[in-house]
Amino acid sequence: MFWGDTHLHSSHSADANTVGNESLTPVDAYRFAKGEVVTASNGLQARLNLPLDFLVIADHAAYIGVLPEQRKTGSLDDVVAYGQRFFRDIMGFGDGSKPDGRLTAIMRSTWAESLQTMEAAYEPGRFTTLAGFEWSAMPGGDNLHRVVIFRDGADKAGQVLPFSVNDSLDPRDLWKYLEKYERDTQGRALAIPHNGNVSNGRMFATAPDGKPMDEAYAKMRARWEPVYEVTQIKGDGEAHPFLSPNDEFADFGTWDKGNLGTTQRKKPEMLEYEYARSALKLGLVQEQQLGVNPFQFGMIGSTDSHTSLATAEEDNFWGKAAGYEPGVKRSQGNFMVFKANGSVVDAASTDTSGWSDYQLTDKDVPVHTWEQLASGYAAVWARENTREAIFDALQRREVYATTGPRMTVRFFAGWNFSSEADERSDYVRYAYRNGVPMGSELGAPPATEVAPRFLVTALKDAEGANLDRVQIVKGWHDAKGVLHEKVYDVAWAGKGRQKRSGKLKPIGTTVNLEEASYRNAIGASMLSAVWEDPDFDLAERAFYYARVLEIPTPRWIVYDEVKLDSRFPDDARRVHQERAYTSPIWYSPSAK
Repeated sequence: MFWGDTHLHSSHSADANTVGNESLTPVDAYRFAKGEVVTASNGLQARLNLPLDFLVIADHAAYIGVLPEQRKTGSLDDVVAYGQRFFRDIMGFGDGSKPDGRLTAIMRSTWAESLQTMEAAYEPGRFTTLAGFEWSAMPGGDNLHRVVIFRDGADKAGQVLPFSVNDSLDPRDLWKYLEKYERDTQGRALAIPHNGNVSNGRMFATAPDGKPMDEAYAKMRARWEPVYEVTQIKGDGEAHPFLSPNDEFADFGTWDKGNLGTTQRKKPEMLEYEYARSALKLGLVQEQQLGVNPFQFGMIGSTDSHTSLATAEEDNFWGKAAGYEPGVKRSQGNFMVFKANGSVVDAASTDTSGWSDYQLTDKDVPVHTWEQLASGYAAVWARENTREAIFDALQRREVYATTGPRMTVRFFAGWNFSSEADERSDYVRYAYRNGVPMGSELGAPPATEVAPRFLVTALKDAEGANLDRVQIVKGWHDAKGVLHEKVYDVAWAGKGRQKRSGKLKPIGTTVNLEEASYRNAIGASMLSAVWEDPDFDLAERAFYYARVLEIPTPRWIVYDEVKLDSRFPDDARRVHQERAYTSPIWYSPSAK
């Protein structure tokens, strides 16, 4: 099992460069991910607590490398102008013009340079670098972003220029680009959507054009988007308390933003099309209607950091943007606001000359620094640490997300697992032989009276907090066409811990806010279970995934308050329960 970040930005990204990351290139990003010391944009020394196994530098395709070049050859006015042009273009408020020959040459040169840097940093078996970029469509401010990842090296990925919003704001055109890439190069690629929570109901829309989704659209999405980035700095996207009122843990890192900083068009009815659990349920309906499930995705986490520093550690969090790296300043300001006309307000900008429309209206909601999550990472079950193995694991969805901690989680389903399967010394081999892993479809049962059994094991992060509980989340589509969900506690820490009104009693807390610490005096180092679905119906489509919760621990703002003598607002959340989400396992009545 390998740990990585599939979504990191360097100074080559226009927005990262605009808001303070002027000099940390992909070279620095790879060094940091490997565990080396790097000088951050604020001048401090930065280093991961533990190195990563793989990294995707996903700089924005639009104007990639343009701002660093302008800093060398132009004026500050040029830098500001191109920064604003980037933001207006991704939001669809530009003038419709495409980058001219000079800009295209810079972008092509930057992409080639990035690929060569990627090759130089690749150490098969020890550290894997994968080629990638971000397609950053945000029409009207509604987030439709995708990260594109290539299985191939520079020889094939270098034959194309990253697909940007200047090419199209429609995801179908991105999928056609991927199809053409594979056809022309015999290579392979995929796309990973993220931040549906700020899409104003568009990320998982079942009527993407105002009319019902058709089979062709469903097939293309299912083909090119096998995984979803469910947690990152800009909020957690697993569930929402409005959609899951019976889930006491649904309100984790929730961002109720319309589109990154405005509530102008955000409505409760949009939420159904923004969150992963809801999308997984909607996919069951689409499968029944179209014969294809467009939302049959696995789940990963990644940072979306724009600092070149892939960090998701609470006690070592370097923030979203360079202007908000560790320091007293990040307890004082807002993060960023996208205005309705496509301009951007950034409180971290050191020079506001040339930037327009800094007056906020009562409809504009600044994104505060303390709302950022120190999240997340992608865990990949692969046989070896190579490009091919990492990519193939993503493609088959044998992956899971965490909000930062590196807990080890296994999740399998089968029809005839023994009730003691989790106690076997060879349980992993046994589970593969008799069932299917996370990300798979469960085949037909051997008999009509059989219900599926799920084998789940979770081992705490060796340097992190103990575990509170393991849950299995089920969603299903009944014979009447109604969607349901239920969260089952299947394993938990604490001898004699009782359930009240069907819910497990809270485990308690050991957090000390004055010292920014906690103790592993509660919780368990490992939890496991073999669970049989008591509500199974052979005729109903369903999905299942495991959610693993740690005991309560301090958020990154508490470490800032203690170490840096900062002070965040009293209503800022200071304690949370970090977690992991596995990719689902699906069951269909038509399974073979």
